[in-house]
Amino acid sequence: MRRKMSALYLLVIAALGLTIWAQFKVKGTFNKWSENPAFSGMTGAEVARRILDANGLHDVPVEPVPGKLTDHYDPMARAVRLSESVYYSNSIAAISVAAHECGHALQHRDAYGFLVLRHKMFPVVNFASGVAPLLLMAGILFQALNLFALGILFFSAAVAFQLVTLPVEFNASSRAKDILVQQGFIRNTEERGVSKVLNAAAFTYVAATLVAVMNLLYYISIFLGQSEE
Repeated sequence: MRRKMSALYLLVIAALGLTIWAQFKVKGTFNKWSENPAFSGMTGAEVARRILDANGLHDVPVEPVPGKLTDHYDPMARAVRLSESVYYSNSIAAISVAAHECGHALQHRDAYGFLVLRHKMFPVVNFASGVAPLLLMAGILFQALNLFALGILFFSAAVAFQLVTLPVEFNASSRAKDILVQQGFIRNTEERGVSKVLNAAAFTYVAATLVAVMNLLYYISIFLGQSEE
């Protein structure tokens, strides 16, 4: 059992390293393609507005937000929010990210299954994510298996949320690529850049999910090891 726990611990460390690498990868890819203007000359904000309007989402605003790579779709406010480096830029990186966030708005409009599920899970997961570390630590400190098991249960909810997030992100990227090509925002020669940017961003979610799964397995191995003693 101890050997299995050690192996899992090493895998958790490796997954964390992968996550750090993924963060550097997405920043490096974004910076590289930020230096390449799209032939359309349109900014991220302009592309987002056109995509939303073309799909009947005239009431969804496109708003700038401070920070870098802080882009997101807010389902509560029904607003696409773009970082300033995306909102005002006409680069391939900028319009790729803008189209991706519009992909989430389209998912919301279409009641995309995984997005609906993700929204329903959020309140529970938000609570579980805050409580799980406390229960796990309490279980270890007080050697209380029942508390530790409860911590694992709450942590499992957070892992499930991560898993549901993956198809949401991949689907939004797929929509973004199709829209950028079909509506003529990019040339065929620019598709490679769009794919690079969106794939790098998606990989960060894959890495984060892998870390969450490995941590869950590690906690389960601890629980099983303590149960056998």
